[in-house]
Order: sequence, then C-alpha cells, then structure tokens
Amino acid sequence: MTKYALLTHTLFGLCLFVLSCFICLIMIRYVRVLDIPNSRSSHDRPIPKSGGIVIVITFLIGVAAIYLVGDDTMIKQKYFFGFLFSSLLIAGISLYDDLTEKPFLFKLVGQIIATGVVMGSGLVIHELALPWVGPVQLGVAGYVITFIWIIGLTNAYNFMDGLNGMAAGPAIISGLFFCFLSFSQGSTFVYIICYTLIAGALGFMVFNFPRAHLFMGDVGSAFLGFVFATLGIIAALYDHSHTSLFVMPLLLFNYIYDTAFTFVRRLLRHENVFAAHRTHLYQLFNQLGHSHVRVSGFHFCVCIAQGIGAGYIIHIQGSQRVFIFIPFLIFQIVYSVVIMRKAKKANLI
Repeated sequence: MTKYALLTHTLFGLCLFVLSCFICLIMIRYVRVLDIPNSRSSHDRPIPKSGGIVIVITFLIGVAAIYLVGDDTMIKQKYFFGFLFSSLLIAGISLYDDLTEKPFLFKLVGQIIATGVVMGSGLVIHELALPWVGPVQLGVAGYVITFIWIIGLTNAYNFMDGLNGMAAGPAIISGLFFCFLSFSQGSTFVYIICYTLIAGALGFMVFNFPRAHLFMGDVGSAFLGFVFATLGIIAALYDHSHTSLFVMPLLLFNYIYDTAFTFVRRLLRHENVFAAHRTHLYQLFNQLGHSHVRVSGFHFCVCIAQGIGAGYIIHIQGSQRVFIFIPFLIFQIVYSVVIMRKAKKANLI
C-alpha cells in the first residue's frame, strides 16, 4: 500500500470515528429507548440503549465504499452480498428485539436464517488442519461446523455484553489485531471492514466506558459477534490474506470459554439454559465486589494477550497452530476455578 493510500484509509477511519461520536450524542439526547434496571441489571438508572446502531452505520459506510470504489479489494460478489445481507438481517432482528424484548427463540430463529444466508452464498468452512492429521476436507460436516461457529460466536458476544466496555473494548482490541494481521498477509477486504468496525466501536466506547451514558444493545453485540465470526471465515478462505482460521477463535477465546463454561455448568445443574441469568464468570467477578472498570479491564488485558498469541499463529505452519490455545485454556480454567470458589463462598451460586 502506498503512503497516499494509507493516509486515505486513516482519514476515512477518523471520519467514521467522528461520525460515530456524533450519532452517539444524538442518541443520548433524543432517543428514548431506555434500558430500565431490573433484578439482573448491573446499573441502577435508566440508560438509552441500542447504541450499537453506530457500529452498524460505520460498517455500512465501509461496505458501501468497498463496493463503489474498491474494485481491487472486493471478494466475489456472491460472497459479498451474502455477507452484507446476513449482517443487516442480524442487525435488523436485534434492533427489533431491543425495541420489543422478544423471547430468545425469536432471536435464535433470526440467527439461523442469517447463517443460512451466509452458507447459501458459499461462505463455508470446507477444510480444517488437525494435529497429527493435517488438512482435512470436511464435506457436509463443514456446513455443521460453520453453522455452530457463527451461531455460537453471535450468542457468545451477545451474552458477554453485560458491563460497561465489555462489548466495545474487545471489539476494538480484537479488531485491531485482526486488522493488522490480515493486512500484513495481504488482505484487501477484511482489513477495511475491521477498521470500520473499530471506528464505530471506538466512538461508542467514548460514551460507554468507564461510565455508561449509552448501552450497545443486541443490535451492537449480536451484530459484532456475527460479523467477526463471518469475517474469520472470509479472511481464511475467501480474502487475499488467507489468514489462519484459528486466529479469530483465539482473539475472542475468553468470550467463547466463558459462554461455553456457563452453558455446560447450567446444563449439568438442570437449569433452563435459555432463561436470563447473572452467572457468567464475568458477572460473578463483578458481583464479588469488583467494579465494571476492573472486570472489563481484566478482559481487555486478556484480549491483548490473545492478540499476541494470534500473532504467533500466522507464523506457524499447518495443524500445529492449535497448540497455541493450550496456555490460554489453562489460564481460563484457573480463572474459572478461582471465580467459582469465591462465588460459592459468597453464596452467589
């Protein structure tokens, strides 16, 4: 990339950030869609929600720029429109849920339809590199893995949006790492989408952390999870960069682990896994007396460490990449043991 092109992209990103801040200010002042505190809330006053709209808007502007002037950056049109329409579908369904508070099943059906659009356009994981085996052609199993990955990360990201900065902070950090790593490997599409998401999330973060004047809502958190999941597939298989498929799961590993751990624990306790609750590890961490800033800051640091780990992944060949997850898994296991023991002593669970 030339210096002129780099300057153009930087200025474009800054303009998106300013636009994001401006829209957030308008929403805080004029939008009366409020998050009213209840028994599961971690706030004590009504706060405007659905601030994630700003991230969707910056994303759309970035996508429009690619389509109108970025001929060299485009992926195949069927992939492009599949990605665009499915992302907008997730955003629309999530916004409707923010406004009407529909049951989880409603959101899940919408997510299934959006994921079907993605896979129908051809964005499918068709190959995985496994330890001691090497590259494996997945065939029909690829559709199952793609479905679980997209639905899983969409909901994991949504479930983890419960404290100030918990959704926007990792979006900025993970987005920066993914932007840099994919760009360093020759990305022409993914890195632009990444910095439009970063600009939107950064503008929102100004008004959400450390003190929240605006909440993201499902329209932001579910949208981010869905887009990151789909971008991971595009970057690995359909963008010029061919960034490892393991990069995105590692960048958001703390979110994936917390959601999976909480789901399995509640399932083993015969609880309704679809019912709202406050027993995610990060929520228990907060209820143990630690502030929003401390809990979110902890996860920011974990995301940075995971980003550094992801930097190593791209320099490792083939199936050996999966071993990078081991130290992060050990850390998460220790973290969960500590939180669970303290939560039991405090009668939180």
